[in-house]
Amino acid sequence: MDQDPPGPGGGDLLIREARIVTAPAGTGYRRGREMGRLEVWKEADLLIRDGRIQRIDARIRAPGWVPEIRAEGRVVLPGLVDAHTHACWAGSRVPEWRARLGGASYPSILREGGGILSTVRAVRESSEVILAAQLRVRLGWLLEEGTTTVEVKSGYGLDTDTELRMLRAIRRAGADWPGRVIPTACLGHARDPDQPDQVNRTIRETLPAISREFPGIVVDAYCEEGAWSLDECLRLFEAARELGHPVRVHADQFTSLGMIPEAVRRGFHSVDHLEASTRDHLRLLARSGTAGVLLPISGFHLDDRYAQGRSLVDGGGAVVVATNWNPGSAPSPSLPLAAALAVRKCGLTPPEAIAAITANGAVLLGRPELGRIAPGLPADLVLLRHRDERELVHTVGGSPVLLVVCGGRPVAGPLAASVGHNGPPTRP
Repeated sequence: MDQDPPGPGGGDLLIREARIVTAPAGTGYRRGREMGRLEVWKEADLLIRDGRIQRIDARIRAPGWVPEIRAEGRVVLPGLVDAHTHACWAGSRVPEWRARLGGASYPSILREGGGILSTVRAVRESSEVILAAQLRVRLGWLLEEGTTTVEVKSGYGLDTDTELRMLRAIRRAGADWPGRVIPTACLGHARDPDQPDQVNRTIRETLPAISREFPGIVVDAYCEEGAWSLDECLRLFEAARELGHPVRVHADQFTSLGMIPEAVRRGFHSVDHLEASTRDHLRLLARSGTAGVLLPISGFHLDDRYAQGRSLVDGGGAVVVATNWNPGSAPSPSLPLAAALAVRKCGLTPPEAIAAITANGAVLLGRPELGRIAPGLPADLVLLRHRDERELVHTVGGSPVLLVVCGGRPVAGPLAASVGHNGPPTRP
């Protein structure tokens, strides 16, 4: 049967002879043992029409105008989903890192005006246009690593005007990126020594202003000694929920302050970090509807402490792995690196790590149609260099990506420029 040429909504593409790997069908979290069950087509063709996956079969005949790629047995995964980043920032924290390598403690760096407060100053001095331009560059780096959906938090403003400026910059940068950018309002990120009434001002002034311009946006905070206390976070979150905002929380990175029981009781979307969580609290989290988000690049860069991901999975929990990309504690845009560390340091198996950076990340971000491969779903895909999906987390260093596809259109990777409508099928 003749088919219409490509429409304006998305691209058309045929990938031949691919090893297609995805989490099984379903719109909810993969939990516990389900995380280790991946669906695999050992050698199949995948046809994309108008930006969506139309068909997966052993051999597909397609119109001649559809560009073809011959995968030759290489792995096709869903586009990767990075569900926790702070990728919108200004300035540099390299001088701080050099001081830490020389033995300086983080409190001493803070006293000298460094740490997160140096990033806050740089962001406050930057315009929306500059913040958006810098984020656009970083979004390009994410795409090259296979990430097609990313969450980006505010949180380096610590005042109403700058938090709004960051969220507007995130929205602006995401508008012309081929993937999906999902903003989060991280309103309780750090303590501002120049604002003694910061918590009350955030709740009474910043939160309502964010709510008016970004209704329904997820609200986040950092519950930790030296940052926001448990009670302060809960005050912010209760006010946010009254305004219709879902909640996520950073907790237990260095100390366990009791946030997990409160998050479970209140039905927060996720608790992120978990390096210092107790076994009892992890068991409680695993039995709940709240996801646990592992951020192992932070442990790799800071103090070699990692969350007990194995306990969460064995307890039946929903686990997500993300980069936490930021200029201070997790300076990497690589989800493959985060997944490799989650296997080595957090106890996940390779299939569990793949589910944690695809389907589960998409569910956490409220986009369950992403992060999977099936007919009818958006065609956000990654073609790897490897013929075994376990190589994604086994090989460390260097990008594993040959091609990134967003909405059916080749957008990044070494093969992207060579995919055209004429000539023989493109080979890796």
